[in-house]
Amino acid sequence: MDSAEYERKITSRFAAFDQDHNGAIDREEFSGAAAALLAEFGVRPRSDKGQALYDGAEAFWQGMAGIADVDGDQRVTREEFLTGAVKRLRDNPRRFAEIARPFLHAAIAVADEDGRGVTHAALGRALRVLGVPEETGARVAAALDGDGDGRIGEDELLTAFADYYVTPEP
Repeated sequence: MDSAEYERKITSRFAAFDQDHNGAIDREEFSGAAAALLAEFGVRPRSDKGQALYDGAEAFWQGMAGIADVDGDQRVTREEFLTGAVKRLRDNPRRFAEIARPFLHAAIAVADEDGRGVTHAALGRALRVLGVPEETGARVAAALDGDGDGRIGEDELLTAFADYYVTPEP
């Protein structure tokens, strides 16, 4: 991958977090994602699943801010994301899994409508709510179902999520 392609990939990773497109990632991006997922799956915010998702979103934000918010203003700019988060996550991919797991675990619980795992359709819905185009979400869901049982597990999702965000430099 050349440096222009790398720059495009990192810019798209940043844009995925910057849901309100104001040029920075902040706590509201994460709590907004939680609220959107809860609404999509009809889960009440004050339920156990709802609270777990909000707690996971806060943990994810705190982890992201801890590795990237260099100036401590409670916002991660594109530059901070490029120089802080991407480098640190690339140098220690397990760190990304650590900060993302509480959110993903809770999101999976919300999207797992029958207690048997996340279906392709449910993952597609969740990804769409988080800003992923519908056709891309469908492809991702099918690709992540390694055993072909129609369900996607937490480890598969966490690995894919980390692989997506921990982009190697050219």
